[in-house]
Amino acid sequence: MPSESAVDVALRALRHRDRSTTEIRERLDAAGYAHTERDEAVDTLLRTGVLDDARFSALRAQALAERGAGDMRIRHELGRASVPEELVDDALGSIEPEAERARSVVARRGPGPRTARFLHGKGFSDEIVAGVVAGSPEDELG
Repeated sequence: MPSESAVDVALRALRHRDRSTTEIRERLDAAGYAHTERDEAVDTLLRTGVLDDARFSALRAQALAERGAGDMRIRHELGRASVPEELVDDALGSIEPEAERARSVVARRGPGPRTARFLHGKGFSDEIVAGVVAGSPEDELG
């Protein structure tokens, strides 16, 4: 049995950044806490607002968007953290639209195949890439 409380371990994990409820549960499981102790700690943190999946998903989506991630990448990362789909949708709705983020990348890098590959690698959709990378009809990709 671990020597410090499950709440203390969870708070330490939350010290530098928000985490999802699932991430905290997994961390407490890995630390050897019984399911009842883990669940009580998670309930306490949820009740006090320290743990909040809506806040986590919004902040994580914003951070990923600021680093140039497209919606598919953001959706994937939030899914890996087991964020419920409706919170993922809310988080995506709260950030700058994907097309605007892609236009910013194209403005910095210029249109063309290299930028298209870059955007695809960052998780932007095919439609967005095709729509923003081609500067004119003769530049069409594909």
